[in-house]
Amino acid sequence: MRYITFVKMAEDIGDPPPELAEAMGKEMGQALAAGTLLEAGGLSGMRDSTEIHLRGGSITQVDGPYAEGKEVAGGYAITEVRSHDEAVEGARRVLELHQQYWPGWEGSVEIRQMFTAPGQ
Repeated sequence: MRYITFVKMAEDIGDPPPELAEAMGKEMGQALAAGTLLEAGGLSGMRDSTEIHLRGGSITQVDGPYAEGKEVAGGYAITEVRSHDEAVEGARRVLELHQQYWPGWEGSVEIRQMFTAPGQ
């Protein structure tokens, strides 16, 4: 089963401590070696984003930043795991590392199963 997870946090939180970056690098290296982590990375801030809407038959474009955004996705990971519980456990480990190495950090991890188009 393939999952995508998004780490969400306040956009103005600042850079992570070097200890967290090191711990996350080690954790991701182990997951890559095990074959459960397929891809991971950071995401640019909302000021660099564009959102396109279809409403009332019209397509409109809005460039960031968005005043209503309180929590933004700062990073993502794509995993291949045996179950939803395994995906949740991996996300919990990410939060535990943040708790341990970035005191005071607050955020969440969204976990969503991915589906592929037929024939892929």
